[in-house]
Amino acid sequence: MADQLTTEIIAIIKKRIEAESGEGTTASMVGEITTETEMTELGIDSLGLADVLWDLEQAYDIKIEMNTAEAWSGVQNVGGMVEAMRGLLAKVA
Repeated sequence: MADQLTTEIIAIIKKRIEAESGEGTTASMVGEITTETEMTELGIDSLGLADVLWDLEQAYDIKIEMNTAEAWSGVQNVGGMVEAMRGLLAKVA
């Protein structure tokens, strides 16, 4: 079972995918997103990753520095993103 942070980040990613896909795309069309889901399966490229990172900044009232964002480009799946965010949030807490 996913913890609260995982659930929140998955919801943020789904919302971004729906926004990028245009009208008529619903969460059910995106499909189930788990920690194992690859970012590329979701259609998230480097520009999409920047958008997701911006969404995370807004949601958690944090600032992700550009050099940190570049390091995130190596994140391959949703679980990696959750763990990276967990580490970042622990540093600012």
